[in-house]
Amino acid sequence: MKSPDSKLVVKMRAGDVSAFDSLYWRYYQVVYRNILKLTKDPLVSEDILQEVFIRLWEKRQDINYEQPVVNWIFVISFNLSIDFTRKKLREQELHRKLLVDSEAIPQNASVYEEYYQLLKRAIDNLSPQKQRIIKLCKLEGYTYEEAAAEMKISKHTVKEYLSAAMASLSEYMRQHMNKASGMGYAL
Repeated sequence: MKSPDSKLVVKMRAGDVSAFDSLYWRYYQVVYRNILKLTKDPLVSEDILQEVFIRLWEKRQDINYEQPVVNWIFVISFNLSIDFTRKKLREQELHRKLLVDSEAIPQNASVYEEYYQLLKRAIDNLSPQKQRIIKLCKLEGYTYEEAAAEMKISKHTVKEYLSAAMASLSEYMRQHMNKASGMGYAL
């Protein structure tokens, strides 16, 4: 049995942009609401929504017109939302690890923003290799083996770079925390 959208999917597979537009306008609100439930961030939800429909267009040849296209759209939106949430949690974990020695974690949003900018500058001061290791292992959750394969270096080198990078970040944060306005506490 064909899905109610099968004619639109067939047309979209043939490159018909108006069929794609029809699917977009039919589903964008409900998909956006579901993404927003997961991300709790309207701007991020809009970005993910756009990415979902970009993928729909890019993968249109792979979509089975006999299956409800909305199922495909929801699976992609769910996966992208979960990926965003995982990345956000990894970033928060990195921040937490860098503050683990601290007695006072910034509670005020402007202080947190200053802290975030300071951390960003600390990462920017690392060598390109160490920046990439931090991104892969701490923000994207790669294992040492996966990062080593991605960067075409040994697992041992990944461990060494990561250890050195984390030490550099901690030292940078210690040196600069008291200098930043509103952050009068030491790490």
